[in-house]
Amino acid sequence: MLVVIDTNILVSSLWSKSGIPAKIMSLVICGRLVPCYDYRILCEYKNVLSRPIFKFSPSEINALLDFIKHSGRSVIAEPLDDEFVDEEDKKFYEVAKHCGATLIAGNIKHFPSDDFIMTADDFLEKYL
Repeated sequence: MLVVIDTNILVSSLWSKSGIPAKIMSLVICGRLVPCYDYRILCEYKNVLSRPIFKFSPSEINALLDFIKHSGRSVIAEPLDDEFVDEEDKKFYEVAKHCGATLIAGNIKHFPSDDFIMTADDFLEKYL
């Protein structure tokens, strides 16, 4: 199953190993979910994970990003005309639409109302 992982979900999975976002990432690591991404998403992942507050080492960050690159699907999504409250969230929506993937987001209120956009809780409830 193809998914797009919002940065909030990724960070939460690393902060709390027993939380629902960590269960989502476990499914990615096991190969049950295939992460879709583009260069903008990878850049955001790297920029956010590199923030001093998280205290992740460059080698940890690079290992995670390398895993996503090798296990996921890299795309070049067409820009969409949809307006977003936070334009930084638009890339996740564009990639999900392009791939026909489920977008798993920390705050779905930042996105248009579409059936393919879910919280981590809703995703696990629906698919597991």
